[in-house]
Amino acid sequence: MSERRALYHLLALAVVAVWGVTFVCTKTLIGAGMDPAAIFVLRFIIAYLGILALDFCGKGKPRLFSDSWKDEAVFLFLGLTGGSLYFLTENTALAHTQAANVAFLVCVAPVFTALLTLIGRRVMKGRFAEGLEDVRLGFPLIAGTLLALAGMAIVIFDGTRVELSLKGDLLSVAAAVCWALYSLFMGQMTKDYGAVFATRKVFFYGLLTVIPFLGGTAGSFSMEILGQPVVYLNIIFLGLLASLACFIIWNLVMVKLGNVTATNYVYLNPVFTLITAAIILGERMSPVSIIGCAAILAGVILAGRR
Repeated sequence: MSERRALYHLLALAVVAVWGVTFVCTKTLIGAGMDPAAIFVLRFIIAYLGILALDFCGKGKPRLFSDSWKDEAVFLFLGLTGGSLYFLTENTALAHTQAANVAFLVCVAPVFTALLTLIGRRVMKGRFAEGLEDVRLGFPLIAGTLLALAGMAIVIFDGTRVELSLKGDLLSVAAAVCWALYSLFMGQMTKDYGAVFATRKVFFYGLLTVIPFLGGTAGSFSMEILGQPVVYLNIIFLGLLASLACFIIWNLVMVKLGNVTATNYVYLNPVFTLITAAIILGERMSPVSIIGCAAILAGVILAGRR
């Protein structure tokens, strides 16, 4: 492995470590009285303002639109799947179930990414098909997918959990599907337009498409809530580090390593979440959930093997 490629693997690991902690940050904000949609809005406003500053401070005049209305539609789709819909499903799931459960279920995204990439290379044409990794249907992918799905079923239908919530678990799976769809196209769009422009578009359309979900969230923006250190510190962390910095780095990583290889790092998300949730939130998993989570990790790792 070249030193440059190894660097991108380390960057992927660092991003996933930060994203693993965000589950706990978001659940802490929900516990402080914030609405899931409001958390996303504040997080992405900070990130969008930051990336605008980066864009305007760069060389040359920053562009506003992509090369065609079709590419603009793709960015809209990415703003939905990697922005508003992903974070709304994930954040709402955190309001109904444990942070560790959400993290483990969302980490099935690499399996969905591999399956969708397998289909996409055969269905799509042009640059988007060429931009996808060459995924082969074989024993690792089939066995890993079945094992991960079995683990998902165990976690979702674990009746021994103190905090059982079918709604929260299913929303977590929906978030994984959203991220897999995002991973199909974002690598190519980053390659075509650059990481800063592509990420800025995702932030913009993510904010635009979350507007219909903001009804009844006014209380989350009160100074009584936002003035709490635990709230504004977590919001700043989510906006500047977890969104602005990590999204730019992640989009570059997908270009350099491939959409499937990069997304495979997501299976480490719950490891960092589990440790942080145990320390900060005092969460504990039941023996049955531990078995299910182990099956998910094993399945995702197996599915990602060449």
